[in-house]
Amino acid sequence: MADPQVAVGAAGGSGTRSGGKHSSTPSDNYYQARRRTLQVVVSSLLTEAGFESAEKAAVETMTEMLQSYLSEIGRSAKSYCEHTARTLPTLSDIVVTLVEMGFNIESLPAYAKRSQRMVITAPPVTNHPVVAKALTAGQNKPHPSHIPCHFPEFPDPHTYIKTPTYREPVSDYQILREKAASQRRDVERALTRFIAKTGETHSLFKDDVSTFPLIAAHPFSIPYLNALLPSELEMQQMEETDSSEQDDQTDTENLSLHLHSEDAGTEKENSILQQNTSLSANKSIDDNLIDNPYLRPVKKPKLRRKK
Repeated sequence: MADPQVAVGAAGGSGTRSGGKHSSTPSDNYYQARRRTLQVVVSSLLTEAGFESAEKAAVETMTEMLQSYLSEIGRSAKSYCEHTARTLPTLSDIVVTLVEMGFNIESLPAYAKRSQRMVITAPPVTNHPVVAKALTAGQNKPHPSHIPCHFPEFPDPHTYIKTPTYREPVSDYQILREKAASQRRDVERALTRFIAKTGETHSLFKDDVSTFPLIAAHPFSIPYLNALLPSELEMQQMEETDSSEQDDQTDTENLSLHLHSEDAGTEKENSILQQNTSLSANKSIDDNLIDNPYLRPVKKPKLRRKK
């Protein structure tokens, strides 16, 4: 008896040589491997039947018949499985399929226990170097029992597992002061760089202007003005006192209007004239001056009257 591998090699040698002319795709490689496996099975069956050799056309015909027979079994088993609202075929689906195709089920045990049975060994598998996955974190979760093994593996756990974290607010006085100081320092540094890039600068070195730029200092026309102007807090307190004094003054004016209507009318006209003249004078002064808080006229604080 001839070896089934030799018979297959003789039958499919020309096809392999003819197919090597063009580049094969993965689907073509899969089809050729499956076809070669069926040819090995057909050759083993012929060897068991007592044949020592076979023609290429006979092997190809029997291979085609075997492939058609297996395809029909799979198609019928799938239809019976879907008819009963299931997704995976069971042994009962295969049995019903074989019965419908006219196969004798009772002859299967005797055929499986035959003495001249040939065992086809698996082809040698070349061990390819395993390429480690990049950025792997954690251990992948295995498939549950209801998911088939041929489905792709689960991704890394960090891609779909969420772990909420809560950060307590910082309430330490020292840390808050240090953070505020660092933020203020960063703001001042950024503002200084912005002014240095957009405005006039001086350089420490005459040759290299871009190294250590210094903001150009513009002297004030009135150098002692900053010392005379009050701070923002004092200005706010002064505005509050002015508003309270104005409220008291309006109350006293209302009382005086009821008592002396004629005198109040004349005084009011005089005050309006004085205010208009002062406003016109202030407006002319403001038009000439630049809109700068340091160039505004000084407001003297008013003394609160003792009640």
